[in-house]
Amino acid sequence: MGKQREDTEVKFTKMHGCGNDYIYVYTGDQDIAPEERGTLSRKFSDRHKGIGGDGIIYINPTDEADFEMEMYNADGSKGAMCGNGIRCVGKFVYDHGLTDKKSLKILTGAGIKTLELKISEGKAVGATVNMGKPILEAGKIPVKIKGYESTDQVIGAPLEVSGEEYRITCVSMGNPHCVIFTDKDLKTLELEKTGPLFEKHPAFPDRVNTEFIRLKNRTEMDMRVWERGSGETMACGTGACASLAAGVLNGICDRRAKVNLIGGELEIEWSEEDGCIYMTGPAETVFEGVVE
Repeated sequence: MGKQREDTEVKFTKMHGCGNDYIYVYTGDQDIAPEERGTLSRKFSDRHKGIGGDGIIYINPTDEADFEMEMYNADGSKGAMCGNGIRCVGKFVYDHGLTDKKSLKILTGAGIKTLELKISEGKAVGATVNMGKPILEAGKIPVKIKGYESTDQVIGAPLEVSGEEYRITCVSMGNPHCVIFTDKDLKTLELEKTGPLFEKHPAFPDRVNTEFIRLKNRTEMDMRVWERGSGETMACGTGACASLAAGVLNGICDRRAKVNLIGGELEIEWSEEDGCIYMTGPAETVFEGVVE
C-alpha cells in the first residue's frame, strides 16, 4: 500500500509515444483507490478542462513482475494493453530511478510483456517490446461475423457498416483490432463518423479498435486509427502490430515493416522464430505536475 496522498493532490507525468499521449501516475508513493481510477481518467483526460490525454496509465508496484501497468481510456473504461504506453512506463521507472534495469518485465491486462530500453545520456528514449503472439481465433478476439466459427481466422471477411461493405481482418494483441486495407487517401477519411460505427458494431461484443491502412510497399504502410474509448489517436502500438499481422495474413506485407502514424513511426516485426511480434519506437516526457 502506498502512502495516503494529502488532500486531493495527484502527482503525474504527461508522456507520449508517437503522439499517443497518456497521463502517468505512480501509485507507489500515493494511494488512489481502485474505484477512483476510471473517474480520474475521464476527468484528467479532458483536453479542455483537464490535463489532456488519451487516458491514464497507473504504474503500480507488484510482486509478479518489475512493475504493473494499469490502463484506463479517456472515457474511463479499462484497457488491457497499450503498446505506446508500455514504452513510456519503461521510461518513467528508469528516468525516475525506480529501477536501473534496462530489461524490464511489465504486468499488463494482457499478461507480462518484456521490453528492452534504449538509453541515451542517462535517460530512456525508447524501447523494443515483445508484444507476444497475435490472437487470431474469432472467438478469442472476439469477433462474431456470419459464416465464421469461433475457431476461424477472420481474414478479408466482408462486413457491412452503414450500408457500405468493407473487407476486414481481425487480430487481438490483448485488445481487439479490425484492420482495413484501402487505396483511398487516408487524409480524406471521415474517421470521426466511421470510427464509432465500427467501435459499436454488433460484430464486436467488446467494441473494437479500427485501423485503416494504405500500403506504400511490402515494407511500409500508413495508418490511421480509431481506438475504443478514446476516439482517433495519433498512434496505436497494438494497432500497428495488428496491422502488420493482418498484412502478412493477407499476403501483401513482409514480416518486418515500418508503420507511419500521424504522430511518428514504429518498426514492427513478426518473428518467424518464436511467433511473437516486436515493436520498436520512442518514448518522451512532456511535463510533470500536481493536479487536484
